[in-house]
Amino acid sequence: MFGRLLAAAALVAGVGAAQAGDIAVRDAYARSSNQKNGAAFMVIENHGAADDRLVAARSPAARKVELHTHVIADGVARMRPVEGGIPVPAGGRVALQRGGLHVMFMGLTTPFEDGREIPLTLVFERAGEMALQVPVDNARRAAGHGGAQMGHGHMHGKTDGHGAAAQ
Repeated sequence: MFGRLLAAAALVAGVGAAQAGDIAVRDAYARSSNQKNGAAFMVIENHGAADDRLVAARSPAARKVELHTHVIADGVARMRPVEGGIPVPAGGRVALQRGGLHVMFMGLTTPFEDGREIPLTLVFERAGEMALQVPVDNARRAAGHGGAQMGHGHMHGKTDGHGAAAQ
């Protein structure tokens, strides 16, 4: 009995978190405002001495998965694919969050229903592939912004303009 409880606690603690080499992901969650597209958000930490880069993402939950950001064009926020990947500096972190960098799921093949876990593989230039299960939480509000933020790179501390912590 105790062994099963311990295993269940370890499984729950690992939801939305993963590690590959020096790269760790924490606080991952996904959401969708419609049945066609969804997004995943998380904090990526680099505990190593060398810079790394998130270069791709894939999931069987969508026909297409891309790394995206929001840009302001003519006063309107629009999502755009990130060219060249997302830098994760040595000893630093990058926040993928609403209104900024995120993993975009287009053409959902699996509904993003609350409580469901979405399989996601992140591909890093140095650390390689990292598989994780991302819990769906459609009610989750954007951290510190009451939910309806459309800004870019809102992260405490200095950033490099792409949400990555500056050295």
